[in-house]
Amino acid sequence: MSDIIQLLPDAIANQIAAGEVVQRPASALKEMLENAVDAGAKQIQVIVKEAGKALMQVIDDGKGMSLTDARMCFERHATSKIRTSEDLFAIRTFGFRGEAMASIAAVAQVEMRTRQRGEELGTLIQIEGSEFKKQEPISCSEGTSIAVKNLFFNVPARRNFLKSNPVEMKHLVEEFQRVALSYPEIGFTFHQNDMELFNLYPGKLSQRIVGIFGKNYQSQLVSCQEETPHLNVKGYVGKPENAKKTRGEQYFFVNNRYIRSNYLHHAVANAYEGLMPSEMHPFYVLFLEIDPSHIDINVHPTKTEIKFDDERTIYAVIRSAVKQALGAHNVVPTLDFNMDVNFAENWGNDENRKAAVGIENSYKPDEPYKDNAYKSFQTPTIKKQDVSGWERLFESADNNKNREIESPKREEEKDFLTFSSKANEDDLKENIFPKDQENTGATFQVEQSYIIAQMSSGLLILDQQASHERILYERYSRQLNNNAGVSQQCLFPQHIQLSPADFALVLDIKEELQSLGFVIDVFGKETILIQGTPANIQMTNEKILFEGLLEQFKHFKTELSLDNRENLARSLAKRSSIKKGKKLDTSEMETLVGQLFACQNPNYGLAGNKTFVKLDLNKIHAFFNR
Repeated sequence: MSDIIQLLPDAIANQIAAGEVVQRPASALKEMLENAVDAGAKQIQVIVKEAGKALMQVIDDGKGMSLTDARMCFERHATSKIRTSEDLFAIRTFGFRGEAMASIAAVAQVEMRTRQRGEELGTLIQIEGSEFKKQEPISCSEGTSIAVKNLFFNVPARRNFLKSNPVEMKHLVEEFQRVALSYPEIGFTFHQNDMELFNLYPGKLSQRIVGIFGKNYQSQLVSCQEETPHLNVKGYVGKPENAKKTRGEQYFFVNNRYIRSNYLHHAVANAYEGLMPSEMHPFYVLFLEIDPSHIDINVHPTKTEIKFDDERTIYAVIRSAVKQALGAHNVVPTLDFNMDVNFAENWGNDENRKAAVGIENSYKPDEPYKDNAYKSFQTPTIKKQDVSGWERLFESADNNKNREIESPKREEEKDFLTFSSKANEDDLKENIFPKDQENTGATFQVEQSYIIAQMSSGLLILDQQASHERILYERYSRQLNNNAGVSQQCLFPQHIQLSPADFALVLDIKEELQSLGFVIDVFGKETILIQGTPANIQMTNEKILFEGLLEQFKHFKTELSLDNRENLARSLAKRSSIKKGKKLDTSEMETLVGQLFACQNPNYGLAGNKTFVKLDLNKIHAFFNR
């Protein structure tokens, strides 16, 4: 038999390797930015057109390359970062494999201009699909300029798999932000289709965070710093009340290299335990400085995953550092010794203790010191949205009905277990059927969360939030499919400043938002103007509604594989539905039950949970008859 194994041509081998390194335009931009940083640049400029599909250009003022280096950088496994295998365990640069530029040149048209410092002439190189087209000396500025045009021009299948421009632009901005955060001492600019998105000046890390994410982050940053013989941690974490439901603004940098680590993220989340709900994610930008010999970064082509030789120690140090930062900035509750009976008597007589906390001599033991009282600490809570369109669902309800406000029970008014007798028969009736109970008809509410409806065959128990989410979801789905959303104009239009990633997301789903009834206009740089909202949503603050909708949309985007229409319908239903803890009258509950069973799928909510449970009479009889 003849031999069948043969070496692949370099062009095909490069295209195969490019599939691992260059997955989308953002992958190529990441490699070019990291090379610019490794070149010692002090100012880096990024120019993007058509979300990187037409052009991605990175211009730096680094040390540049010689004629030979300019040609060699496009060869596979050609690098200036390492020389021996031992160098892999002392890496402090971004690149080291020597595959990035060869992979980019295999699937794009690349033009590079470079000149070393002190040289009179530079070098121009043009490559198309790993084939050198031109190499000549030119006059150019010091540093390197690399332009990548028509990405995947020779791989049509890969180009067809690229997403829409707003989605690809979102990924480009994310990669740019990561590199810009890792080196705040370097100036960065970012232009997209001749529009400036970022102009970041060299400065401190806090200034870089505010420059990227906006001025709103200026008031929520908490400094975090910890030094140990094994690991140094520095950076900023966000206050618990500013936590979001979606991940995306959590950054770990190990020796200035961005990494992803669910294990280390759990350490930060654990430090916030008790300060925010478990499903929320805090903002943080943390830099870990560690000896390169204790980590291995050569485990993934994108180099965003690394291995530590002692993960448990790093976990403990990060958790301790974040906990200490939150405590030092009075974010966590403090112990209140004033309210402790063991300390109450001695507290007022201890002059040294009063002087330590700054209490004047007029302080009395009976008066708790409010500044240190635990009651002054407020646990961050999620802002609940107003029930959208709920009043419209129940226009027949008696709005003029007077409701008595129930006062909390005192200790002496607690219910006691009593046995039937002539002496306490009347008291027993009052305990079971209180006079001030409003929902004593065929339909009533339990714990302001569940609706009990009486049927001929038994009882029906509904989850009011899950049921209303199902009703709204099917309503919004119909509006999206029929483009039949009705808009209600805002009396005072509100403008919302968004992050570049969120701004790109809004542009991507703008058509679907209009189908729901939103009227949105672009109002300057990364700013939108809300001029109308869906007519069946009655909220006093359109900004809170829209920002909450975006957060819910991104949360579903990461958790579920849904198209934009279904995701948007789910998100708006989740944000505008009635929540548990909302008191309803009888007519509202009856209308909710009727609308639920008019749905196409009334049995299950958006999360797959049941919306109702039927308890028939046979089961009820079985509880009492043996």
